Amino acid sequence: METNCNNDRERFEFQQIFRKKAVQLRSFYVHAFIYAAGVVVFVVKEYYGVPLNFFPFQYLNHVVMIIWTSVFLFSAIDLFLSFKVFGVEWEERKLKHILEKRQKKQKWV
Repeated sequence: METNCNNDRERFEFQQIFRKKAVQLRSFYVHAFIYAAGVVVFVVKEYYGVPLNFFPFQYLNHVVMIIWTSVFLFSAIDLFLSFKVFGVEWEERKLKHILEKRQKKQKWV
C-alpha cells in the first residue's frame, strides 16, 4: 500500500530529474546559438577575407572549428538521439529503478 507521502516524494524526484533535463536542453540551445555565431564569423573571416585579427577571433581556424563541430554533434547525439533510441518507456523504467535504489539506500534516523 502506497501512501500519499511516497507519491509526493516520487513526483518531487521526477520533477527534479526532468528539471535537470530541461536545463540540459536549454544549455544545448545556448551552445547551438553560440556555435552558429561562431560558424558565421569563421566563414566571414576565412572565405570573405574580412580581417578579424583581434583576441577571440584570431584563434578561430579550421582545427578549432573541427573540434567545436565534433563536440557540438556529440552533444546533440547525446541529448536527442539517445532519447530516440531508448524511448520513453526505457527512460521511465530507468528513472523508477534509480528512485527505488535511492529509497533502499536511504537511512532513517
